[in-house]
Amino acid sequence: MTTRRRRALLLACTSVAAGLPVAGCGGEDDFVRKPRPPITLQLTGVITEEDISIQPNNVGAGPIILNVSNQTKEPHTVTLEGEGIAPEQVGPVKPLDTATIQKELKPGTYEVRAGSSAASARRIQPGMLTIGQPRDNSSDDLLLP
Repeated sequence: MTTRRRRALLLACTSVAAGLPVAGCGGEDDFVRKPRPPITLQLTGVITEEDISIQPNNVGAGPIILNVSNQTKEPHTVTLEGEGIAPEQVGPVKPLDTATIQKELKPGTYEVRAGSSAASARRIQPGMLTIGQPRDNSSDDLLLP
């Protein structure tokens, strides 16, 4: 095969290969614009000897990340449950350590509890989380991952 034929063949193959991605594009129905989900909210929880406090404890429905810090002297298992979700459990969380629960929450009331393997005379009061109406989508927010 001569050099001239090789170049012509290479040019033809390159042209065909360059046209394949364009041919694979679908029609307008393939690219329906769907709104992005709401921004994931970061909630903070603190376990003390008396109770669990969650801040903010009243937010709109959507994805959340709950970071819980154990400020007691005992390890605790952290449980999030309520409103038709399967209980989400992490731990045991060692003293002065943190744990994370990531969940999509619907409107309703949720309870965050701390349990310990050692029976204690005083029970840690659970934290309450109130989830309201769904938050707006994040389609108009810039610089999101």
